Amino acid sequence: MAHLVTKGLVLREVNYKESDKILTVLAEGQGRRTVKAQGCRRKNSPLAAGAQLLVFSEMTLYDYQDRWAMKEAATREEFRGLRSDLEKLALGTYFAEVCEAVSEEGIETPGLLSLVLNCLYALDKLDKPQAQVKAAFELKLACLVGYEPLIEGCAVCGAETPEDPRLNLSEGVLHCKKCRGELGDVGISIPLDTASLAALRYIVYADAKRLLSFQIPENSLALLGGAAESFLLTQLERGFRTLDFYKGLVLQEPGSIHG
Repeated sequence: MAHLVTKGLVLREVNYKESDKILTVLAEGQGRRTVKAQGCRRKNSPLAAGAQLLVFSEMTLYDYQDRWAMKEAATREEFRGLRSDLEKLALGTYFAEVCEAVSEEGIETPGLLSLVLNCLYALDKLDKPQAQVKAAFELKLACLVGYEPLIEGCAVCGAETPEDPRLNLSEGVLHCKKCRGELGDVGISIPLDTASLAALRYIVYADAKRLLSFQIPENSLALLGGAAESFLLTQLERGFRTLDFYKGLVLQEPGSIHG
């Protein structure tokens, strides 16, 4: 019987039969894995903690009837701060849904697990605006899965500091407002300002460990957040149910720029 010892983050959990769960796990070096956690819903099950959404564990899996099954799970991080804050939990669940959508079964996407863990940690422990964590996650993830935007300068005139800058969502290029007509019929462009453009460039090029080490004014953060979300959804050509839920929560707070 084949065994696999790996670290993994639970991206989704589905109750199965009377006491089991089917888990979607983003595993270190393994990509996405579908794992059965047998008996984890029974009282005092040793698998209970490791079989929860957004829990990161060291897992021992074994190959059972052409499916991975969880034999042991030693929790490394439960991100408890998310579980006492509905907005943070909703945002973390959105991160998980995006990771599930872009990952492949059995094939690692380098940097993806570290990115989502760092962003969950930031929501849980760091004093960073949710909108900043969300934008950093969305832009960096786009880069990791092959959609890095071209933002060195205006795609038309080449200006390193574009005049009244815009990010074209479908083409993934930066341009001056006055140069928009030269791009042709290529969809929507999102406005940026100096600070939001600087932050966008920082996120795209930053080392993963310092991804959130930037400051940005509140109004510029709103521009960055709009560009990051719209760019990712445009490139992936889909929306996310968990994002809609999160934004619904945020809209209940007048004046909030959490997302």
